[in-house]
Amino acid sequence: MISVNSLVDIAVYGIGGAILVAALLGLLLVLSGSSRGASPRLLTVFGTASIVLWIVLPALAALNVMSAGAGFWVGLAGASTVAVVMYGVNAAMLPLVARRQALMSGQAKLTGIRPTPSVLLGGLVVCLAMALLVTGVMAFLS
Repeated sequence: MISVNSLVDIAVYGIGGAILVAALLGLLLVLSGSSRGASPRLLTVFGTASIVLWIVLPALAALNVMSAGAGFWVGLAGASTVAVVMYGVNAAMLPLVARRQALMSGQAKLTGIRPTPSVLLGGLVVCLAMALLVTGVMAFLS
């Protein structure tokens, strides 16, 4: 029954987090298309909100799985999957925001921004490290 619980947690927290990240990036896309563009302060707020979601939702998934009786490794797998799902949405949508901002600011050469495989792999490593950290903290707290 623990494996079903883990899948439900991944679906709830992963897909819910992906929707929240997509909503944040969509709002940023709309605001970057305004006449003034997105200010550095606004970009900082959006980045902070994205990082908070990226930490809290995998931590909640790990806590929920481990409180149901699963071990550390199951919690780590759940938290890692939630983080990777959210990262995938972020990696897919962020170039759209960058292109829109580049077009609005008149920097046409920046419209072809695409993440390189090494950047994407680095993001996955960060996801796994962050999942390990939050799972360890949740294991300590529970």
